[in-house]
Amino acid sequence: MKKLLLLTALVMMSFSFVNAQKGTKERIKIHSQALEGNLIGDPAERDVTVYLPPSYASNPNQRFPVLYMLHGFTDTDSQWFGWEDHWINLQDVIEESIAEGLSKEMIVVMPNAYNTFKGSMYASSATIGDWETFVTQELVNYVDENYRTIPDKNSRGLAGHSMGGYGTLRLGMKNPNVYAAIYALSPCCMDGAASTNPELMKKLESLGPDQLAETSFFEIAALATSAAFAPNPQNPPLYLDLPAKDGEPRQEVINKIIANRTLSFVDQYIMNLKKFKAIGMDAGLQDRGISEATKKLHELLESYEVPHFYDSYEGDHLNRIAERIKTKALPFFSESLNF
Repeated sequence: MKKLLLLTALVMMSFSFVNAQKGTKERIKIHSQALEGNLIGDPAERDVTVYLPPSYASNPNQRFPVLYMLHGFTDTDSQWFGWEDHWINLQDVIEESIAEGLSKEMIVVMPNAYNTFKGSMYASSATIGDWETFVTQELVNYVDENYRTIPDKNSRGLAGHSMGGYGTLRLGMKNPNVYAAIYALSPCCMDGAASTNPELMKKLESLGPDQLAETSFFEIAALATSAAFAPNPQNPPLYLDLPAKDGEPRQEVINKIIANRTLSFVDQYIMNLKKFKAIGMDAGLQDRGISEATKKLHELLESYEVPHFYDSYEGDHLNRIAERIKTKALPFFSESLNF
């Protein structure tokens, strides 16, 4: 009888512990002045998911650091946070990490960067709007004003996957006064030229906004890249320049795109990168192209003696990202942010 009671008590304690580890999430809308008037006509009112850790409700006097997470191309905050089925559920990943003692409680915020071109590149252009200002200023100010944050750069981190990893590096190195630590998971778009494939360019030249939903991944990626880095207010209906026209490469457009590759501009921000308390990056060995580019960035930072964490692991672009966030990225911020 005593054994039965003890077993029951242990089960109840375990049940209580698991439930105590559950936080909450909410999806809000934030109006962005920085995104107003974008030429493609995307809404300036953006969806944002905010995850509040377990102690946020139970301890109303406690303040928390904030991790800003940036999703990848064609993804949304809704998909990443389990509002709909996807290859990852970030809330589950966060709570598993907390429950297993791998990371501390923090607020996690993800803006929805899905737009007409299925991804903003977290850049600033007249065509898509000023995403840099929205993410690094407007979003941060809103969260600090409306949630119990620790409103200080030493308690803010920035991380992202794929396009979000690119955004993390791009926005992070420009804003060391906003974030104390950054972590890029499988960051895309760090090197490489611009595609001038004649067949691809010919098809893209014929598209209008109402046809973009049916394009292939590589087609919409080429358009998103031009919208972010080669905007043209005099070229409706998409208001962008492609790297080739009428079958001929356009070097001035190609130059704009290459100039926005991470490895093209990182040397200009080395002094900013040295201001960070912590920098992290990783990529799977089977993530073709991205693995090599991430290693190049690692070697470049080493040459400049910029302290950072780098890891290369067995995996592709998606299959171990949840695990890496749980066991690497969240513990990384738990160590590097002020609580």
